[in-house]
Amino acid sequence: MKKGWLLPVSLALVLTIVGLAGCGTNTGSLEGLPSDLRVSLNSQQEGIWVSGRGVVTVTPDIAVLRLGVEVQSASVATAQSQAAEAMGKIMTALTDNGIAEKDIQTQHYSIYPITKWDQDDEEQIVTGYRVTHTVNAKIRNIDEAGTIIDTVTAAGGDYTRINSISFSVDEPSTYYEEARGKAMADAKAKATQLAELADAKLGKATYISESSYIPAPTYRQDVYEEAMSVGETSISPGELEISLTIQVNYALSY
Repeated sequence: MKKGWLLPVSLALVLTIVGLAGCGTNTGSLEGLPSDLRVSLNSQQEGIWVSGRGVVTVTPDIAVLRLGVEVQSASVATAQSQAAEAMGKIMTALTDNGIAEKDIQTQHYSIYPITKWDQDDEEQIVTGYRVTHTVNAKIRNIDEAGTIIDTVTAAGGDYTRINSISFSVDEPSTYYEEARGKAMADAKAKATQLAELADAKLGKATYISESSYIPAPTYRQDVYEEAMSVGETSISPGELEISLTIQVNYALSY
């Protein structure tokens, strides 16, 4: 008996749902639905969706230097001792050149065995050890970047490793505000044109979503070669683009 009622009840539910969906943009017919479902249906079926993009070109005001030491020796103790001594001289050179301790952060420290294949015994044998110690140093005066590179290279000697230098903006919030304004203006211009083409009037924004783009650091990996060459190292920060994208839903009236 219960099975006999199953099909009619299912058909009734389907007809009820179709009836609600068929009401189109008449929001009054959705009053019986949960509020979150009404918002979802309305946002998908009403108004006009557009995206806007804002871009601001900025000059970097900080440089981040990734540097450190790499030492190889037959024993762990010797390798550690030599690495610690060289790194101590580099740290002193950084602080003596105005780099605050809070702007120096250890990024990597490792001790690895150096091995080779023994053909006679058919096994890997340890021939020594490699100690690597890397830090990031934030340079707040970019004009001093070249001088700092030369100084730390001399301090660490042949153990010095300068992996890369990147450029960024220390306080990007102002630039994001400018980019946000440009993105919103871009979205509204697009929506206005589309509304005119549809013989409609553009209403208020009913939904706004933002996604920002954090600019990838501009790296230079040839800094080590420049630092080891004759003369001073020249650093050019160039420019960065800060961009922001928004999605906006505007109401329409006819």
